[in-house]
Amino acid sequence: MDKPRFSPFLASLRPALVLFLVLSVLTGFLYPLLITACAQLLFPRQAQGSILVRDGHAVGSRLIGQSFSDPGHFWSRPSVTTPQPYNGTASNGSSFGPLNPQLIDAVKARIAALRAADPDNLAPVPIDLVTASASGLDPEISVNAANYQAARVARVRGLAPERVRALIAQHTGGRLAGVLGEPRVNVLELNLALDALK
Repeated sequence: MDKPRFSPFLASLRPALVLFLVLSVLTGFLYPLLITACAQLLFPRQAQGSILVRDGHAVGSRLIGQSFSDPGHFWSRPSVTTPQPYNGTASNGSSFGPLNPQLIDAVKARIAALRAADPDNLAPVPIDLVTASASGLDPEISVNAANYQAARVARVRGLAPERVRALIAQHTGGRLAGVLGEPRVNVLELNLALDALK
């Protein structure tokens, strides 16, 4: 007596299910586990999100910008993430073109805020202080943007402008591999250094 035969569909179902389960375990569990373990061993600071800790409390990440509006602190590059600025789960740019009225109005408002905080500063406002980056999370500003704010920060804090400029120089990061990008200043690290001054 012949054994009952399965249809071609049922015959191919078992290997497909086995392959699905094997690949799910490999790519959904073992591979991420291996990569996470390697990251923790080789790059522990980066794998933990580059969190900055002061007095036992996390104060932010070197990789995600924060909002500063106090005139005694350096201000970050604007963020257009929603529902709040520098929202790491909603990274995006504004998508406004250079002639968009909403972008023009936003830039005018940001320039007005910078001028109001430092009316004696008549220098041109650096572009990165009034426009958001593509991610909306940029933690760094240009050296020019930091120097633009130095006199205001020095005046509000009662510090010599040279001391503030020296602090900017100490916290200026160079080009990647000496050739890529521009020198830049991490705003959170610079503000924490300011707060640590006696």
